[in-house]
Amino acid sequence: MLDSTRIVLVKPSHPGNIGAVARAMKTMGLSHLVMVEPDNFPSDEAFARSSGAKDVLENATICSTVEEALEGCGLVIGTSARNRKIPRPLLNPRTCAETISEKGLPAAIMFGRERTGLTNDELERCHYHVHIPTNAEYSSLNLGAAVQVLCYELRMASLAAGEVENNAVVKTADIASAEAVEGYFSHLEQTLVEIDFLNPDNPGKLMNKLRRLYMRAGLETNELSILRGILSDTQRTIRLAAAKEVVKNEK
Repeated sequence: MLDSTRIVLVKPSHPGNIGAVARAMKTMGLSHLVMVEPDNFPSDEAFARSSGAKDVLENATICSTVEEALEGCGLVIGTSARNRKIPRPLLNPRTCAETISEKGLPAAIMFGRERTGLTNDELERCHYHVHIPTNAEYSSLNLGAAVQVLCYELRMASLAAGEVENNAVVKTADIASAEAVEGYFSHLEQTLVEIDFLNPDNPGKLMNKLRRLYMRAGLETNELSILRGILSDTQRTIRLAAAKEVVKNEK
């Protein structure tokens, strides 16, 4: 589980925080760090703050988009400090680690910007949200500390899982990847517009609600193929009907 879970930092601004994250990861046995457009990296300060976790920083993956950072992941969990209007299932750090262990999928835990966190659009890409229940009277938690809490719970879940972890990987290895699910959502939105179910000028929260429904289901690859096949046939039927109408009007 630890080898297949990546920590994703979206636009971290302070190199010291990046170093603290690397240290937090290595102490708990995680090594796959991914960053989306870090403000200052590589940095001497980041390496100094890593306190011996130099290898985590040297092997870090730098991406230009969140989509790229999540490629290959079957489970995406986003950290959230507050409730949203249409929230994903909300986990605490322990249930977050247990969920990753039980599903046995390549997973990403995504952390947002130090000051503003993840955007609503970024959180929409997540199957779950995780919230660290800090003291309401003093809830300030820096990035390195937040990563440490999540990585600790991942290590505890990994130790508790034993050989069960390997069985889970085999059983759920065909869950659709994050990029495949995003492709489906784009296809779905396009089809809904074509059948006049979704007004692109006034979409409301329809796609957000549909995202929540499908993300909760945990779609498998073959299930996603069936759904996309339905959408493709729907689009084909619409075009055939439109062509017949043109021929009819020309007579």
